[in-house]
Amino acid sequence: MAAPLSLWEVYRAAFAGAIFTDLSHAFHPGQPRFSAFPDEERQLVFDYPKGDAFQVHRYAFVGQWGTHVDPPVHFIEGGRAVDDLPVSDMLLPLVVLDIREKVAANPDATPEPGDITAWEERNGPIPAGCFVALRTGWSSRWPDNERFYNRSADGVSHCPGWSRAVLEELFEKRGIAAIGHEQIDTDPGMATSQGDFSLEHYVLSRDRWQVELLANLDGLPEAGALIMASWPKAKGGSGFPARAVAIHR
Repeated sequence: MAAPLSLWEVYRAAFAGAIFTDLSHAFHPGQPRFSAFPDEERQLVFDYPKGDAFQVHRYAFVGQWGTHVDPPVHFIEGGRAVDDLPVSDMLLPLVVLDIREKVAANPDATPEPGDITAWEERNGPIPAGCFVALRTGWSSRWPDNERFYNRSADGVSHCPGWSRAVLEELFEKRGIAAIGHEQIDTDPGMATSQGDFSLEHYVLSRDRWQVELLANLDGLPEAGALIMASWPKAKGGSGFPARAVAIHR
């Protein structure tokens, strides 16, 4: 009986010729952010022009900054924090749900259960324990605050988001592990403009997590890829900037 392949051999065989796509924005002061959050503060504590032998920055920002992870405790008192999320969740099958055509016609568009049905007709069942990313094309507006929020004259933000029906299908019937999206919020702009964050509350109340403000989803296959997402282990942390990478062919 042949010896099982070592993970080194599996890595070489599986990832030979694979493409690694960065799904995170580089964060910086002045970028789009939730309106109630303060801007990032960044200070050069040590630097070469000062005569120092090294460079060191001091950063100050909220946990939900740039491309970031939201653990359950972000909305649910007593929920899991970033340091409670297992490292085994940081590498998952990636499903890409594409609604770019709908968003191009209507920036308030959200996915419908029929989008899941159509995806499964093309690719087979959505696998349990996967990460589902909503592809809207919205990240192309980064880092333009006005285009990202897309407010009308009455101050209402018009940007896409998830729908309750689709989230229920994914979490309760498909058993997925997490979601991600290109927008600042889980809920569409018309809802958040009224202080409605019920979809984000729903996701985190299921003891699941999400990554917001994903980038570069446009070049990914809708099935067959992996997502690798990681973040610092802040004890009791309610969110933190994340580095997410898609591995695909």
